[in-house]
Amino acid sequence: MPGPPADPPVGLVLTGAAREVGRAFDAALTAAGGSLSTWLVLLSLATRATASQRELAEAVGIQGATLTHHLAGMERDGLVTRHRDPANRRVHRVELTGDGRAAFHRLRTVAVEHDRRLREGLTETELETTRRVLARMRANVSPSGG
Repeated sequence: MPGPPADPPVGLVLTGAAREVGRAFDAALTAAGGSLSTWLVLLSLATRATASQRELAEAVGIQGATLTHHLAGMERDGLVTRHRDPANRRVHRVELTGDGRAAFHRLRTVAVEHDRRLREGLTETELETTRRVLARMRANVSPSGG
């Protein structure tokens, strides 16, 4: 019977790296008064004038009920407003407020700094190779095959 592999499985290495990178990003966002879910909603809204809650849920990758909970907190904090779409009263439109735009810019600075830290010591060639390898690994496990 063969012994243990010389190197850990690539999936474990990738999972560990993703977990550590995610923790560092979460900590940086928290220190700036944000969270990953807040950042994702702000980022999505900053790229469009307004969005329905359904569009936001799809863009952010958060289930509708969970997004509703996050939006309620963001609305209480004055970061977003929600109102019914006059053309379809069943649809809630979400918009950034002035405070929401300010929070977006504050958290964008954190995201840019985090990305800078991740890239530190890597060449453009290494970064491009990393992107290609990660995209291939993702495609390898995707139900659609890519």
